[in-house]
Amino acid sequence: MSRKIPFLAELVTLLVLIAIPFILPPLGFTPATINRIMIFGLVGIGFDLLFGYTGLLSFGQSAFFGTGGMFAAYLLTQTSFTNVVLAIFIGTIAAAVAGYLVGMVALRRTGIYFAMITVAIAEVFFFMEFNPLADYTGGENGLPGVPSASLGLGFTTIQFKSDLEQYAFFSFWLFVGLVIALRIVRSPFGLVMRAIRENPDRATALGHNIHSYKLVVFIVAAMYAGFGGGLLAVMQGFMPPDAFMFATSGEIVMMTAIGGAGTLFGPVLGSATWLLLSDFFQTVLNLGATWKLVLGVVFVLLVVFLRRGLAGAFVDLYHLAFGAKKAVSAPAPAAPLNTAAVNALHHKSTHNKSGHILEAKGLTKHYGGIAANSDIDFAVNYGEIRGIIGPNGAGKSTFFKMLTCEVQPTAGTIKFDGRDITHLNVTEACQIGLTKSYQINQLFERLTVRQNLMISALAELRGKFRLDLLKSMSKVRGLAAQVESTAALVHLTHRLDAHVADLAYGEKRRLEVGLALATSPSLLLLDEPLAGMSAEERVETVALLKSIAKGRTLVIIDHDMDSLFELVERVTVLQEGRLLVEGTPDEIKNNAQVQEAYLGGVHGETQ
Repeated sequence: MSRKIPFLAELVTLLVLIAIPFILPPLGFTPATINRIMIFGLVGIGFDLLFGYTGLLSFGQSAFFGTGGMFAAYLLTQTSFTNVVLAIFIGTIAAAVAGYLVGMVALRRTGIYFAMITVAIAEVFFFMEFNPLADYTGGENGLPGVPSASLGLGFTTIQFKSDLEQYAFFSFWLFVGLVIALRIVRSPFGLVMRAIRENPDRATALGHNIHSYKLVVFIVAAMYAGFGGGLLAVMQGFMPPDAFMFATSGEIVMMTAIGGAGTLFGPVLGSATWLLLSDFFQTVLNLGATWKLVLGVVFVLLVVFLRRGLAGAFVDLYHLAFGAKKAVSAPAPAAPLNTAAVNALHHKSTHNKSGHILEAKGLTKHYGGIAANSDIDFAVNYGEIRGIIGPNGAGKSTFFKMLTCEVQPTAGTIKFDGRDITHLNVTEACQIGLTKSYQINQLFERLTVRQNLMISALAELRGKFRLDLLKSMSKVRGLAAQVESTAALVHLTHRLDAHVADLAYGEKRRLEVGLALATSPSLLLLDEPLAGMSAEERVETVALLKSIAKGRTLVIIDHDMDSLFELVERVTVLQEGRLLVEGTPDEIKNNAQVQEAYLGGVHGETQ
């Protein structure tokens, strides 16, 4: 979706940076403090890409901050190297290498375990700086004598000596870092980052290799930290050993939280607030060592009362001042089936094929001593609409998960389109045309309907991973058509720019199907697609599913027997994890075993 004023954020940032040296000094900011704001704001922007946009909380940024700074300082003080900017870039590369190595270890875990690993690794870096590598880092003395800011152009060198010139040097790099970060978050890569933050399991199931995305973002954040470390060494003329301390990582986290995570501008606001209060408590109030305690209390109050940080508070004030209201349109009735949309939505075609598109033999899944499924033989033909039913505890959900490679079977084999996929993962299965919708909605709640469908379509159009960090979303060929066709097909065109959290339940169910559909599957597994819908919506959805089955195959679990039997050609009945019987809807209705096991006793119950 195009912005009304292109590059508005960049233009406003540039104007603010030009005004800062005339605004902040009268407010009590010293030139050194202003430059530190630029540096820590830059580091915070990189951390915000990792935490605010990808949802990865790292307490190890000090390791990369110190690595980049120490490499640059060593080159400029212990060797004949004189190009300041090039030294900073070399330090940034060193930080990227460290980020890659750390990321390969830390990203094997998620949540609190990931955070704790980054803490431990940061401590390892701190130990190495003070002990084994002290001859290179200066140990507890650091590396003094780092030359001031300069820019070597080959034929001449530009020196930045005055306060204003130094500010121009540091603010320039902040601006460059912010522009790059904005390009990243607006790119297809950036949208996948947000998908990982919102619902990593669904992003994986839609065909994205989220580990590769996480690793790249981790490296990018390390590069921002390393570049900031080099700038700090140049600003101070000295690379301090405390750059590696855990307290540095903690400050980066707190600055980002104060300013507002997931905004990019928040870390700059947070660093300004943190550093100003730090100077004020130490130099004006003369609190001594107590300043950290007071600043900690201020941090807690800001986070508690400004849940979205300072940036979020400014947005809320803007809405309040100008009367901007959140647009929430009322749910509209389902539109008539859009045949053009059905035809426009391409898919991995299985036209002119016969035989089995999916075949499972001896499929078994044990959880300890419990058998969820036992020795199931199951086959679906190309173009078939198959239903699966069974009483509660029949093993339908586990069976579905094995078919889509979410769960590895204990025994048995699965073939899809003639290929053995038994040991593939869910991402690889989706990439070859096999995906499913979920019984419980698995959506990206804080994003819009359009962004949800984009996330799904991007995996099909770009593959499971692509390093297009600076690519415009509009440059992804076929993306807009795929999103609009899918939205029309599931009757959500009028809600494309609505946030998922604002949708009615029936709309969310249609979007759940739409996410699976936007991956262009040739075999679509639907787990209770009719659940929670009104009678009218069910009629429309049955017609919809019949239409999208053209050229692809559907396998459906649902408890609405009337709708399911109207929709499908054959029915598979599971009982106690085993295949009970298969047949046409009429055969299943009249089957005594089925009536006894399911229809006669628990008809209409939900799984």
